[in-house]
Amino acid sequence: MSFKHGKDTVVKINGSDISPYTNSTAFSDETDTNDVTCYGAERKNYIGGLGDGTITIGGVYDDSAAGPRAVIKPLKAAKVAVPFIFQPEGTGSGLAQSSVNVIVKSFNESAPVAEQIAWTSELQMTGDLNEADQA
Repeated sequence: MSFKHGKDTVVKINGSDISPYTNSTAFSDETDTNDVTCYGAERKNYIGGLGDGTITIGGVYDDSAAGPRAVIKPLKAAKVAVPFIFQPEGTGSGLAQSSVNVIVKSFNESAPVAEQIAWTSELQMTGDLNEADQA
């Protein structure tokens, strides 16, 4: 096993590479657990349920046509599922990749007086998650 540096991470939403404006990604893949405990049990019993997850991305504001505000805000307004690709090791054959459709739940901007303008966005996964390595 070798360690990987986050600087090579690539994130794409609806075909737009927003990596140049992104400096954090939290990819949360979860599975529901359903309680199937019956009378007489001393401990709870569960079965695995449906998969679910959210992705939180954020970074540095850029007002260009390819910047996060121009790309993500219209997707939030559209309220439709779009493709999202997360490549934590960068691009290349055999490297890790997760792809899933997402709905943009939120887009937030903060403008502190002594810092750069920053943005964050929360994405809701919808449908199947594909975690096949890059070809």
